[in-house]
Amino acid sequence: MALTHFDAKGQAHMVDVTEKQITDRVAVAAGYIRMAPETFDLISEGRAKKGDVLGVARLAGIMGAKKTPDLIPLCHPLPITRVAVELTLDPSLPGVQVEATVKTTGQTGVEMEALTAVTTAALTVYDMAKAVDKAMEIGGVRVLLKDGGKSGRYEAE
Repeated sequence: MALTHFDAKGQAHMVDVTEKQITDRVAVAAGYIRMAPETFDLISEGRAKKGDVLGVARLAGIMGAKKTPDLIPLCHPLPITRVAVELTLDPSLPGVQVEATVKTTGQTGVEMEALTAVTTAALTVYDMAKAVDKAMEIGGVRVLLKDGGKSGRYEAE
């Protein structure tokens, strides 16, 4: 299987989607940010000095999805029709689980937008709590679901 973002000479290029069919597309991505129990308590009890950590991170994730082509050089600008970012406090980490769903109707998928939403939201949690916990860890970022287009449906195990 060949990598699609390289031409015959091995040079990076934007994939030509002109001939691709316009279809409904959806992608779901997830990740987490793990933190110290004290940081988790601070966020879950709403005591962070910068304010509503999860609310701000949700908005940042939405903005991240919309700005994906500005960040990823070969990513197509797409008419995104939906972005939903869910942040769930998880005491077993301890930390926050992040999940993003992105939809469009177009000629290419929205996996990159979903992944960018997750990482932007997690980075925002880090930014808002780094004064008390610089050792937070962002991880597990992956595509859970991708549907639409010629390659069909993918679901992570």
